[in-house]
Amino acid sequence: MSELKASGKSFDISKREVWEAYEKVKANKGAPGVDGCSLEAFDEDLKNNLYRIWNRMSSGSYFPPPVLAVEIPKPNGGGTRVLGVPTVADRIAQTVVARRLEEKVEPIFHPDSYGYRPGRSALDAVATCRKRCWKTDWVIDLDIQKFFDSVPWDLVVKAVEAHTDQPWVLLYVKRWLVAPLQLPDGSLRERDRGTPQGSAVSPVLANLFLHYAFDVWIAREFPGVTFERYVDDAVVHCVSEDQAHTVVAAIADRMEQVGLRLHPDKTKIVYCQDGKRRGSYEHTAFTFLGFTFRQRKARNKQGKRFNAFLPAISKDALKKINSVVRSWRLHTRTGHAFADLARRINPIVRGWMQYYGAFYRSALYQLLSRINAYLVRWIRKKYKRLRAEKKAIECWRGIVDRYPRMFVHWKWVSSVLQVW
Repeated sequence: MSELKASGKSFDISKREVWEAYEKVKANKGAPGVDGCSLEAFDEDLKNNLYRIWNRMSSGSYFPPPVLAVEIPKPNGGGTRVLGVPTVADRIAQTVVARRLEEKVEPIFHPDSYGYRPGRSALDAVATCRKRCWKTDWVIDLDIQKFFDSVPWDLVVKAVEAHTDQPWVLLYVKRWLVAPLQLPDGSLRERDRGTPQGSAVSPVLANLFLHYAFDVWIAREFPGVTFERYVDDAVVHCVSEDQAHTVVAAIADRMEQVGLRLHPDKTKIVYCQDGKRRGSYEHTAFTFLGFTFRQRKARNKQGKRFNAFLPAISKDALKKINSVVRSWRLHTRTGHAFADLARRINPIVRGWMQYYGAFYRSALYQLLSRINAYLVRWIRKKYKRLRAEKKAIECWRGIVDRYPRMFVHWKWVSSVLQVW
C-alpha cells in the first residue's frame, strides 16, 4: 500500500499505517462489536474495508460507532465489570491513533510504569516489586476506584494536546471519549467521563493521564519513594509506617484533585513480614497482578531454610484456573487420543507456567498434579482392562517414561493428585 498522502485529504494518514494497525488488531483477535462483524467477516472484503477507514480518517469524516458493553466477572470474584468492545473497524482506527500518540509519549513515561508499554511486562513489575519489598518494610497497596469509568475527559484532552502536533489525533480522541455504550438490551448510555476498558486507545490514554496524575507528582512530592504501576494497579514502597500513612493520605488528596478516588476498603498499608521482620500488623500480605506477596518458606544457595517475603500465584487466580481445568472435563474425552488432549491444553498450560510459574512455581504443583489426575481418569475410562487404579497408574508411568515431553507440564510435575 502507498505511504503517500493522497491529494485533497485533510489529514496526513498513510495507508501503510492503517494496514499495520489492521495486522496488530488481527494478531490480538477479539470479539465483534455492535455491528456483529467478526475479523473473519471483515477479511472477506478486506481491501474495501481498510480503504473506507483510511478515506474517512484522512478526510476527518470518521465517526466511531457505539461501544458494545460486555459484563465480565472481576478477577477477585467481587461482582462484574463492564468491558467496552469496539467494532473491528473502530479497533483499527483506534490503533492508528494509539500508535501515533505512543511515538510521542513513550519516551517521557516513568521507568516504573509497566502497563502496555513496549519492552515491559507485568512480570517485570512483579520482579521489581519483589526486590523492593526486600529492601523496604512497608507497602501501600493502591486501588483506584472505578478508574476507567471515572477519568475526567478535560484532563485527558489536556494531556493529549501537550503531546501531539497532529490535529486529527486530538480530534479522534475526543470523538472516542464521547462514543456511547450500547448495553445488552440494545439501549445506548451516554457518558460524561471515563474511557472504556477494552478499547485499543484506552491504555495509552490511561498511561498518559496517570503519568501526570500520579507518576510525575509522586516523584516530585516524595522523591525517595519508589513504586510500580501497571496502568491503574500500583504498589508504593515506604521505609516506615509513619511515612506510609503520610504518603497514602497525600495520594488520596491527589486523586481527589484529578477527579478520582482511592477505594476506601481495598487500599491498605501492608507490613512486609518475614523471618527478619517479625513485627505484627493488621495487613501482612497484598496481591499485585495476580501474585500474592506474603511470608513464605524459602531456601538459600546453601540449602538452608528461611522465611522470606515472596510473590506466588494468588488464591483468586488459582481458583479461576482450577475452574478452567474442571471445565475441560478431560476424563470424559475418550473419543480423542492422548496426544490430541496434549495439543489442546498445552498452549494454555504453557501460558500459566510462563506467567504464574515465574515466581515460587511450587505453588502451581498441586494444580498441575490435578491435571494429571484427570488424565489418569481418562485412561481408566478409555480402556476397560485399565479400570483398576493400580493398572492405570502403571500405564501412566509408562507413558511418562516413554514420552516425557508430551504434556508441557510434565517437566515440572508428573505425579498424580488423587481426585476420584
